[in-house]
Amino acid sequence: MITASLLILAAYLLGSVSSAIIVCRLMSLPDPRTQGSNNPGATNVLRIGGKKPAAITLFGDSLKGLFPMLAGHLLGVAPWVLAAVGLAAFLGHLFPVFFGFRGGKGVATALGVQFGLWWPIGLCVALIWLFVAKVLKISSLSALISMSLAPLIVWLLWPDPVLIGMQLVMTGMLIWRHRSNIKNLLTGAEGRLVDQVGGSDQD
Repeated sequence: MITASLLILAAYLLGSVSSAIIVCRLMSLPDPRTQGSNNPGATNVLRIGGKKPAAITLFGDSLKGLFPMLAGHLLGVAPWVLAAVGLAAFLGHLFPVFFGFRGGKGVATALGVQFGLWWPIGLCVALIWLFVAKVLKISSLSALISMSLAPLIVWLLWPDPVLIGMQLVMTGMLIWRHRSNIKNLLTGAEGRLVDQVGGSDQD
């Protein structure tokens, strides 16, 4: 129980490390919480700083979800602990204790959790994201569709109720965090992937 508690705490603290804010500070870019969409995520970093800092931010946010899950596997923890660890990392990104609980929207960190849970799960979600993005060219819609299908993918590939529950919670919170994007999608105002400036983001 001590191991599980420490692992869950470590996952939350790692999730609370905001890649966007750190990358922007190191690369002398504006604070993403005060520029663009005011969201500390990779899409907003792309908007204010370009592709390189955005790619680093995306990679860093993904690792926050991946590493705690891999640690759980190495320690041989039960599925319920894996579920708690994944949620802790995800919640750390959404509500980072180090940055006033103002975090991003969770797509990259959720994907890292899915790859860390079992790589075929993460691969399926990533491929759905890429396919939708290629066809519709709207990043937020790609995230919403791929993450909405993620509970089904977990059910098909690793049908453990607690892991499905973890993914349902993450999907629900991710949709809630994207409520402004959903409003923009309904009104036709959502930005497209080809746009590097303007619109809203979804990280």
